[in-house]
Amino acid sequence: MTYLDELVELSNRYGSDPSFVLAGGGNTSFKTADELWVKGSGTALSSITKDGFVRMDRERLSEIWRVEYSSDPDKREAEVLASLMNARGSGEENKRPSVETLFHDLFPQSFVLHVHPSVVNGVLCAKNGKETIKRLFPDSIWLDACEPGYVMASAFRKALLKFKKATGKDADLVFHQNHGVFFAASTAKKLDALVKRVIRTIKSEIKVKPDFSDKETDPDTAASIAPVLRMLYDRDGNARVVFKTNKQIIRFSSREGFKNIKRPLTPDHIVYCKAEPLFISDFGVSEIIARFNEFKYSHGYLPKIVFAENIGMFAIGSTFKEANTASDLMFDAMTVVTYAENFGGVLPMSKKLTDFIVNWEVEKYRSGVSLRSGASDCFSSKIAIVTGGAQGFGEGIARFLASKGANVAIADINSEGAAKTAANISETTGAVAVPVTVNIADEESVRKMIRETVLTYGGLDVFVNNAGIVRAGSLEEMTRSNFDLVTSINYTAYFMCVKYASAVMKSQRAVNPSYMADIIEINSKSGLTGSNKNFAYAGSKFGGLGLTQSFALELAPFGIKVNAVCPGNFLDGPLWSDPVRGLFVQYLNAGKVPGAKTVADVKKYYESKVPLGRGCLPEDLNRAVQYIIEQKYETGQAVPVTGGQEMLN
Repeated sequence: MTYLDELVELSNRYGSDPSFVLAGGGNTSFKTADELWVKGSGTALSSITKDGFVRMDRERLSEIWRVEYSSDPDKREAEVLASLMNARGSGEENKRPSVETLFHDLFPQSFVLHVHPSVVNGVLCAKNGKETIKRLFPDSIWLDACEPGYVMASAFRKALLKFKKATGKDADLVFHQNHGVFFAASTAKKLDALVKRVIRTIKSEIKVKPDFSDKETDPDTAASIAPVLRMLYDRDGNARVVFKTNKQIIRFSSREGFKNIKRPLTPDHIVYCKAEPLFISDFGVSEIIARFNEFKYSHGYLPKIVFAENIGMFAIGSTFKEANTASDLMFDAMTVVTYAENFGGVLPMSKKLTDFIVNWEVEKYRSGVSLRSGASDCFSSKIAIVTGGAQGFGEGIARFLASKGANVAIADINSEGAAKTAANISETTGAVAVPVTVNIADEESVRKMIRETVLTYGGLDVFVNNAGIVRAGSLEEMTRSNFDLVTSINYTAYFMCVKYASAVMKSQRAVNPSYMADIIEINSKSGLTGSNKNFAYAGSKFGGLGLTQSFALELAPFGIKVNAVCPGNFLDGPLWSDPVRGLFVQYLNAGKVPGAKTVADVKKYYESKVPLGRGCLPEDLNRAVQYIIEQKYETGQAVPVTGGQEMLN
């Protein structure tokens, strides 16, 4: 294994450990006498390869210390960045070296690791941090909090030289107040041993620890808050809000606890969570709007973190990834505060240093690169639920929406199937899909489905009522229980889903009166014409169109379009082709197709009824779904997708 291979392995290992690195932060490097390989800015240690490192010329790096830069902070940092860029090796012109390149170069040791373990930052962000570090690690360097960039690098250089002069040896540990720790060693093995010693030593001092155990507060209130915050962050819904709660979070969502988390602890907390979170205690829509806008105008930025008193924490971002990253960093901040209580209490960053980080170009670049999203389609702003999404038409619709960049909840009574489908969609489309278990015939289950989706993504834009059931049979064969079952799933459940889905959409509309949402019922061609010996199903679908038109009239003032799609038979799907309960088997047994002797005879019969000669496919249905969502001037419509089998008058 080469030294660069060791560097990659070391970087991936520490970068994948959230107790050391969050949001792709941290830095590693390896050096020879002439060259330095350092992590590129915006590159995640957890997945970095050899190409992710920038090869630097150490002679040109050393020349930086002989240059007199501007006294103006902004000009100075731009000039230093230009010098760093000029120190890149041949062929590295398209890479941007880490802003901490100079620090890594100052260590004579071959390997350098810079990370921000919460257990270490518990000391570095504590009132008694300096004296604790000097007591526990007398051969280390303590660096007081200072501006990052050239100022910090200069202080770093001065401290290393002073240490060498005083002790006659090179420092291998540098603790930077309100920032993190640098480890340096001649080999990767020695570096690992140094890291283990530091973590073990500090942990032995900790008596007060965070309590991460579950604590459910009021999920219904939380679900009513999230959509409002989402629309306040972006009026068009181009935002995600994730909700978290446990005993640790509830502690800081109290008025007293919030005081200890209000100010930032490290630069990373500012970059990903902003300098200050918002605290709300009144949960009415108008009250939330007032507090949010007051915060925005007084601080000059939108809050990324919102604590709701005794409810929990909301993290907001333009993407699901961004919101979750903010959540992770604020959770880390709460952990650091708790550890700091073991060392005299928390000591946040000064206002001067906070203001510098807020306006520092390098950190803006870093956060922009690490949170960048590839989604560009207009559907990427959408949050959708697809019932019956584990298979068949439902899976096809969910996969289509995810391929367009939407975040999708795969809602199905089949928990295992929903989980597999969600995982496969996430893997193949790159979008985020989550499984939600639901029995749409049960009102409480429907309410939980909506709530779970909202607390995962922050709102709801598209509700696709796809789940359905068929029980075919003549009047003589149909039982009351089967008739009631079909009605409860295909008709009554539609009402319950719309009841709870529309409530979320209305709250979003309250923030932005021009916002529009969609409810789409996946009906059937059997909703357009009667179906022989299938009256339970056809009746429920006729009723579904009546509900669609009625809901459309009621919800139009709230910008909620309600439409239906009436697909033809998905003859290749499980509803038809399942060998035990599929419609081919049911219709064969019910004698619905005269003369049919086999399932193949039934299928051929139904194909012959379609002018275009085949069954409906998911892509046919998806085109209609896309049209319904994109158009802004139709509601209460039933769109046939039947290959000409059913035509509108």
